[in-house]
Amino acid sequence: MQRIVIDKNIRHGKPVIRGTRVPVDIILGSLAGGMTYEEICKEYEIEKDDIKAVIEYATRIVANEEIHMLEAV
Repeated sequence: MQRIVIDKNIRHGKPVIRGTRVPVDIILGSLAGGMTYEEICKEYEIEKDDIKAVIEYATRIVANEEIHMLEAV
């Protein structure tokens, strides 16, 4: 993940696109809201590869997520 960084001094340690202060969650939300890659690139001054890195980052987070089912009481 060379394009995504976590630095406690940038956005309180939220993952951002390297060289920017654009958080990963903002890009994911923009995609979920229907913005195109082109619109996102223009709006946040990032590259298409940055968006792909955001998606890859989110995929890795979800893939490593552990689900613990709670029993009904």
